[in-house]
Formats: sequence, structure tokens, C-alpha cells
Amino acid sequence: MALKRLTRQRKAVLEVVQKAQHHPDAAWIYQEVRKLVPHVSLGTIYRTLEALVEEGYLIPITRAGEATRYDARLHPHHHLVCERCGEIVDLEVDLPDLLGPVQAAYPGLEVRGAEVVYRGLCPACQRALQG
Repeated sequence: MALKRLTRQRKAVLEVVQKAQHHPDAAWIYQEVRKLVPHVSLGTIYRTLEALVEEGYLIPITRAGEATRYDARLHPHHHLVCERCGEIVDLEVDLPDLLGPVQAAYPGLEVRGAEVVYRGLCPACQRALQG
């Protein structure tokens, strides 16, 4: 996919999120992008993230009361949210069709996607509690 307007800031934001080993929030992305584009503003980061989500390059992960995180892995997958540290772990598991039954039960709804979010402990928190 080619970005509609490939500005230096957009390219930097997308690259930072794609290279991240976690699901970063805007504040973390801002700090990393500033290393590449020193005079970028936080407002530009937020507008760029919004545009990249709208154009389908990033997936927002929202949780009530917390900053939105961003995922550059666009293929269907699910997440585990660690109840201790808040880390979001990608889960590559096949689940039964979730959309079909919902659309059948609620005619007229336009369901565009589904995600299962598991809650539990990440490996680091499990080790910390055991040790």
C-alpha cells in the first residue's frame, strides 16, 4: 500500500510503529519519531496516527481509561492483556467464526470485524510472581 501523502512525518510514524516490539501509545511513538524528525509536534503525531488508522495502515487498540495503543500487524489476530503490567501480547490462534452468528442474530447490523481479548498474565509477570 502506498500512503496517500508520504510526508516525512507519516513515513517516520509508520516505520516506528512497524518496528516496535510492542503495541506503543502516541507518547512513546512521539519520543521515537523525534529521534528521526526532531521538530515534529505531538499534535502532528496524533493527526498522523488518525490518518494511518483511517487509511488502514494501523489498528488502534483501545481500552477504557487507558491511552490508545497501535498495532501494525494487520492480519486477523487476537490479544492477551496482562492484568498486572498492562502489556498486550499478540495471539496467533484460529477461533471459530465470530461474525456469522452475530450477523445472523442481529439482522441489519453492519459488523466490520471482531477481536477476542484474553486477560491474564504475561510470561514476565508470571515469573515475577513465582520468583
